[in-house]
Amino acid sequence: MDQKGGPKMHTQAVILSGPLDVALGAATIKSPQRDDLVVKLSHSGISTGTEKLFWLGQMPAFPGSGYPLVPGYESFGEVVEASASSGYRVGEMVFVPGANCFEGNLRGLFGGASQYLVTPAHRVCRLDAGIGAQGALLALAATARHALAGFDHALPDLIVGHGVLGRLLARMTCAAGGPPPTVWETNPERRSGATGYQVIDPATDERRDYRAIYDASGAPDMLNALVGRLTRGGEIVLCGFYAQPLSFDFAPAFMREVRLRVSAEWQPADLIATRALIEAGALSLDGLITHQRSVSNTSGAYQTAFEDPSCLKMILDWKDAA
Repeated sequence: MDQKGGPKMHTQAVILSGPLDVALGAATIKSPQRDDLVVKLSHSGISTGTEKLFWLGQMPAFPGSGYPLVPGYESFGEVVEASASSGYRVGEMVFVPGANCFEGNLRGLFGGASQYLVTPAHRVCRLDAGIGAQGALLALAATARHALAGFDHALPDLIVGHGVLGRLLARMTCAAGGPPPTVWETNPERRSGATGYQVIDPATDERRDYRAIYDASGAPDMLNALVGRLTRGGEIVLCGFYAQPLSFDFAPAFMREVRLRVSAEWQPADLIATRALIEAGALSLDGLITHQRSVSNTSGAYQTAFEDPSCLKMILDWKDAA
C-alpha cells in the first residue's frame, strides 16, 4: 500500500464508470480511525444480482448509488493494520461485506472490490485462511440463511433457480433436517451439481401443493406461475433482487390465501451462524465457484460473469494487483 501525502492511502480498485464500462483503476482511501482495520484482499466475488444491474445501467435508484462506483460486497483478505482496541491481529483472515472508504467522487455504496479496504472492525467476520477463495462466498451463504431463519418460517419445498443462491438454499434446507426440496431450473447446463435433492425442468412438474416456494431467480414475471403451484395458505419468499415492478392476479392468490415475504440482506447474526455451519462441516461451499480470473483482467471477468451461462460464480484473484 502506497502512503503518500500524509494520511492519504492509495490502492487499486474495480471502478464502474458507467454501463458496460468497468476497469481496474487507481483510488484513494481514507486513513483508518480508532477500531478500523486495513484489509488487503486476496479474493472478491462478482454479484450477478446487484452488480449486473449496475453493469447494465438498470439498477433502481438507491441513496449513494451512481457512477463512478466501486462495486462488490463479497471480499476476503488479510488484516494488515489493526489497533489494539479492534480485537483483531495483523495476519488474520476476514470476510469484508463491502466498505465505504473512498475519497473524491468515487461512490462506495458497496465498495468491496479494492486491493486495500478500510473498515470498522465490527463489520468483518473471521474465517480460517484455509477456506481460500470460498471465503468470498460468505455473504451469499448468509443471505440464504437469512431467508430460511426464523421461528415462523417454513423451509422451502420448492426453490426456483439453481444458481449459487438456489444451491445454498437447497444445501441449507438439507442441513437443517428438512425434506429435500425440489429445485426448478430452465437452463439444462445448471441442472447438474445437486447433492441430496432433485433439480428439474419446471415444465415437467405437475405438483400444485407446495407449502413454501423460495424464488432465487430474480425473474420479475414468475409470481402468477408460482401462485398456481401453492397449497392454500402457502408462502412465496422473494430471495432475488428485482429491478422491475412485480405484479400478480389477485383472484388466484385470494383463493389460496397466499402469503408473500421479501427476504432482504443478511444481518450480522447470519454471518456468525453461517460461519459456524461451514466450520462444523454442515454446509459445503464446494462446486459453487466455476470461474476465477486475475483482477488484471477485470473487464473480461465481468463480461464472462454476466454473459456466460456456464458461470455460476466469478471470483477475482487480487494477488497480481499493483
